[in-house]
Amino acid sequence: MSVTSQESAIRQLQDEFDRAELDADAAALRRLLSDDFLSIGPKGFVLDKEEWIGRHVHFTYESLHISERDIRVYDKAAVVRNVQRNRARYRDEQVELVVRVSQIWVDVNGQWCLAGIQFSPMAHDA
Repeated sequence: MSVTSQESAIRQLQDEFDRAELDADAAALRRLLSDDFLSIGPKGFVLDKEEWIGRHVHFTYESLHISERDIRVYDKAAVVRNVQRNRARYRDEQVELVVRVSQIWVDVNGQWCLAGIQFSPMAHDA
């Protein structure tokens, strides 16, 4: 399967998003997320754009590893699926997750942005 220029652009944006998450880069996240962005966490909670960015006050990644990335590009949307293994701190608690992640990127007036993300827990030995 050949990689299209749109797929390559989404891959670059996805890498930029992952770096912004790891670095708690609020300015990059504000630019990358759509205004109506919603996240569904691994336990079902929902965060909007400002809540997602604001969570970095209490949540910091120690490591973030992405594998099994699959990108599907449509007319003005792209779906990115991957497996994320992360170690983080939430307040004073150590958190380690292995989750399958689905992300929806949309083209809004020629600018790709992340409109949604959903985390689904996986078995610890996955």
